[in-house]
Amino acid sequence: MLIRPAVLTDLNALVSLENACFSSDRLSRRSFRHWLTTETEHRLLLVAEINQHCVGYVLFLYHPGTRLARVYSLAVDPELRGQGIAKTLLQAGEQAARDNGRFYLRLEVSVENSAAIALYRSLGFQQFGFYRDYYQDHKDALRFQKRIRRYSDQPQHRSLPWLKQTTPFTCGPAALMMAMRALDTTYRPSRDEEINLWREATTIFMTSGHGGCHPTGLALAAQRRGFAVEVWVNQHGPLFIDSVRNEDKKQIIDLVDKGFKRDAQRQNIPIHYSNVTLSDLTTAFESGGIPLILISTFAMDGKKAPHWVAMSGFDQDCLYMHDPDPDERLQSDLDCQFVPIAREDFERMSCFGKNRLRTAVVLRHALKPAEVGAPDGATA
Repeated sequence: MLIRPAVLTDLNALVSLENACFSSDRLSRRSFRHWLTTETEHRLLLVAEINQHCVGYVLFLYHPGTRLARVYSLAVDPELRGQGIAKTLLQAGEQAARDNGRFYLRLEVSVENSAAIALYRSLGFQQFGFYRDYYQDHKDALRFQKRIRRYSDQPQHRSLPWLKQTTPFTCGPAALMMAMRALDTTYRPSRDEEINLWREATTIFMTSGHGGCHPTGLALAAQRRGFAVEVWVNQHGPLFIDSVRNEDKKQIIDLVDKGFKRDAQRQNIPIHYSNVTLSDLTTAFESGGIPLILISTFAMDGKKAPHWVAMSGFDQDCLYMHDPDPDERLQSDLDCQFVPIAREDFERMSCFGKNRLRTAVVLRHALKPAEVGAPDGATA
């Protein structure tokens, strides 16, 4: 058996193999052509060949800007199953993903596919999710993960719900709703709430279209809903002002910035005018806080857009993020959850613009009056 990278001349064999293996959720001929011609930095497509016949394939997807690889599809000729072809393909793919700098492999499998589940478990994959009605035939799926670069520490993850932003400009509100829901299960996210949060926190203008959200605006919105907050920002001047050229728009952005800071001072919201560090973020997370972090999407999509994400975990090598925007960068909603960002990559991603803006908002449970102890000798 020969394991080799797939080439365009394998197209017919791959389509035939797909049709023989699956009755639903099939990759189309167009999809195979796409993956065969896509840059290899974004995918790995291997075939297993016996006597010059294609008897199996595996497709791994590499997510830009992250250290995650997803086992997107695996198929073996039904007449040759049980001979170790799938295992050999997965092992070869795992080694290639490791060589590509990936830290994690993830995949989904039908709950009824007991043979595949046994194979994944034998290769060290661990279940970390269950999803109802996942496939076109409405079958449920299990989600598995394997760390392919191991160190002594274990990831610290937070039970954080994932929410999808419903507009191109509400990543901040979506990330904020994730954090508020995680901290208070009585909090109810909604699309109305998403838009209201944006209205409360928006900078009004950006380079094009609607403005994004100001960190202090997000902090004020969270505090109004009963959460304790603090802000890190490494600039004293108005944020995002260089994203517009029109002087009238610059004046409005400046007015909004000053208004947010004035309101934050009145509400005693701490603002740290310094670079937020990885140590700041992990310390806040360990103490029960949930950081919202502004990143640049350049490493992911080359667009240099500001984008808010919610921190959902960390370990020795990575910070993990819930990304509210499942666009072409990430193939499914599931790929937006616990996205591993290597620490050295995160340092670059958490700077935005030519002024290298670094900013974050940390949410915590607010102390209720009954939880605040009275001073010694005083009455509550």
